Amino acid sequence: MVNAPVALEETSAAVDFEVDRNRAKQTFEDDRKHVFHSWSAQAQIKPMVISHARGSYVWDGEGNKLLDFSSQLVNTNIGHQHPRVVQAIKDQADRLCTIAPQHANDQRSEAARLIAELTPGDLDKIFFTNGGAEAIEHAVRMARLHTGKYKVLSAYRSYHGGTSTAINLTGDPRRWANDYGNSGAVHFFGPFLYRSAFHATTEEEECNRALEHLESLIQFEGPSTIAAIVLETIPGTAGIMPPPPGYLAGVRALCDAYGIVYIADEVMAGFGRTGKWFAVDHFDVVPDLLTFAKGVNSGYVPLGGVAISAKIAATFDDRAFPGGLTYSGHPLACAAAVATIETMRDEAIVENAAKIGDDVLGPGLRALADRHPSIGEVRGTGVFWALDLVSNPETKQPMAPYGGTSEPMVELVATAKAHGVLPFTNYHRLHVVPPCNVSADEARTGLDVLDKALTGLDAHVVDK
Repeated sequence: MVNAPVALEETSAAVDFEVDRNRAKQTFEDDRKHVFHSWSAQAQIKPMVISHARGSYVWDGEGNKLLDFSSQLVNTNIGHQHPRVVQAIKDQADRLCTIAPQHANDQRSEAARLIAELTPGDLDKIFFTNGGAEAIEHAVRMARLHTGKYKVLSAYRSYHGGTSTAINLTGDPRRWANDYGNSGAVHFFGPFLYRSAFHATTEEEECNRALEHLESLIQFEGPSTIAAIVLETIPGTAGIMPPPPGYLAGVRALCDAYGIVYIADEVMAGFGRTGKWFAVDHFDVVPDLLTFAKGVNSGYVPLGGVAISAKIAATFDDRAFPGGLTYSGHPLACAAAVATIETMRDEAIVENAAKIGDDVLGPGLRALADRHPSIGEVRGTGVFWALDLVSNPETKQPMAPYGGTSEPMVELVATAKAHGVLPFTNYHRLHVVPPCNVSADEARTGLDVLDKALTGLDAHVVDK
């Protein structure tokens, strides 16, 4: 029997937690004394204390309840503290907390089996990592060893992780300080009609010109030197830009023609976020390697991995794969993944994500665009949306500079939080990415708050 995915949300909406403000104050003070934060100038940040979370909500150190329209880092796909997953972690901890990866354990075997059931084509072997960046690292290593080639192509508008290879493949400004030009990474422009690099006016033109650009790059770089192309199926942090029809099929064809491994980065887009189990399912393509993390267990315990095609897996049948991690296939993480996948199936959470996108978020965000001149474009699917915010609709001038922020964007975030919504912003974009089991009422509540926040942003638009 399929249960309604909103049951937890209904419970969470009725819950209020007593917050110990003295403890929250001590937490903040200890954080600022001892915690070194990622991607941050340490003296310039003021991290919000989170004391509790449940369903689609978090509570801050002041006791304020916030609708989590960020899913944290777009990973709490089944919401916070889902009781089935929490219980599975507790049960596994009682039985077997950890074991070295050279040994088989039942939760890793079952998690691999369930994931292989969901991945397209013959991606039936699963290598587990601790997160998405390590999944990219190992997928690239597999591709290089399989092909005997070194270069890897990736898009400028992309994010693939913070470890050495992954950050060099990344296209956004976080790469700059880490890029010494010796990683074998070569970047190209992917399709993005709203800010086209190809002067296209239609999706068909954008698709064809982007593929021509990619093929030219392959030819000029030398097909005999290129091991892989790494693509986020739908780029996430870089702007949630679904590719035009035919583009990914064209990439698949180029990889086949030139002997290049196609790696699909599904770390953010996978496990229900787009309204299907994997974003590639929207485009009817099968990559050679598929990386995942985040939604595989909603981040309850760190876990990522690579789904491997039969051809690439066979490369290592009688040749040792030179890679591994102490916590690969960690029992607690895999138990969380098993419970997450089973829960998503039982409660039709992927179907809920699709329905929320079709019936609530898509129409609601387009209605906001009709009212707010600060919205240049609405993009997305499922519970994976972005608003491209502009200060001039005619010129598409971004509301914040590339790689930075602006006072209007800071005001937008403050207004949303003041009205009870925790948003996700990046540069000049507002991403709308609630949990996959968000209820329709919660989604509408979030849209109402964004309506208020965008009203203030409109004041910064010229030539309204």
